[in-house]
Amino acid sequence: MSNFVASAKSLLLVELLRGMGLSFSYMFRRKATINYPYEKGALSPRFRGEHALRRYANGEERCIACKLCEAVCPALAITIEAEPRDDGSRRTTRYDIDMTKCIYCGLCQEACPVDAIVEGPNYEFATFTREELFYNKERLLANGDRWESAIAANLQKDAAYR
Repeated sequence: MSNFVASAKSLLLVELLRGMGLSFSYMFRRKATINYPYEKGALSPRFRGEHALRRYANGEERCIACKLCEAVCPALAITIEAEPRDDGSRRTTRYDIDMTKCIYCGLCQEACPVDAIVEGPNYEFATFTREELFYNKERLLANGDRWESAIAANLQKDAAYR
């Protein structure tokens, strides 16, 4: 009996008709693709993209040079140098990240006690040369200034889970 059923299915092209029916049913559904350069998909608040150094509302940088992010980085991509200031606090004089080494694990962000280093929402930072992927303090602060509103919103959404 099973040979007869298999032969009938093969003769009547049942699999082909089922496949065409499935294709036909998708013809009238909403399209799943987006026009990427002009439309962008939603990102999770926990998305880990390009690194940024944040500032306080008064414009002072948040980093207190505790070097926890440098110590916790498994790829050894972060280099920090610091000096004490006149008021006794420590601030960084050099904060470098080698993005060619970075594995985007987010441990630097989790280790920071003042939310100074974060991984922002920017995922479009491709370059033509390796040298452009060596981020210094000025570049990281500029990223923080550019993405501050999005970073603050993402941290606020994620605050309940931290």
